[in-house]
Amino acid sequence: MTTRALEAGADLLQDKTPLQALDTYMDGFHFYNGDFNGQMEAHHYCGHLSEKVIQCVIFDGNGKDAKIIGVEYVLSRELFEALPTEEKHLWHSHAYEVRSGQLIAPRIPRVAEHELMKKLATTYGKTWHTWHTDRHEEIPSGAPTLMMGFTRDGQIDEQMVAERDERFGVSSTAIRQNRADIDYPPIDPDADAWQKGVIMQAEIRREDAR
Repeated sequence: MTTRALEAGADLLQDKTPLQALDTYMDGFHFYNGDFNGQMEAHHYCGHLSEKVIQCVIFDGNGKDAKIIGVEYVLSRELFEALPTEEKHLWHSHAYEVRSGQLIAPRIPRVAEHELMKKLATTYGKTWHTWHTDRHEEIPSGAPTLMMGFTRDGQIDEQMVAERDERFGVSSTAIRQNRADIDYPPIDPDADAWQKGVIMQAEIRREDAR
């Protein structure tokens, strides 16, 4: 009862401006960098900081009990190309996610979604998951895990996509056809570094106090 009262007071009295800025919902898929079998659906709630930077909070669902499992930062092609090589290795391209129909913005008008995806097709994302609910972890333990996006046909679990499509009442195949007119520029060779065997992950390291 006390928790509910606190939540009611917070809802009425506190400023939620940063949360209200997360006004775009997108659904897509990630996999663990270095563990191609660890694939999952990811629900993104995103806001534009500028025309060149988007930030997203990632949940494991879209209901009231959904858990925050990570964050994703999205950069324009221009900003990404200015990064040093080692930093680029942490980022993944979005061109295939858009082209394939894997990435969707549910329930917004098709024309508006098409324009959003046209913009995202040229961008790059850096994604960290902090709570691995897909592995049935009850708390967000351990180091953050770097996630990647799919880059070609045959990589993703098609059953996972089919179940998502059915839940949202969409067809990835039809979406792919609708996006055939989008311009997909060449992908920076330093992105999606896992394809070249460059696997990067975070680790927790204990150091003695000085």
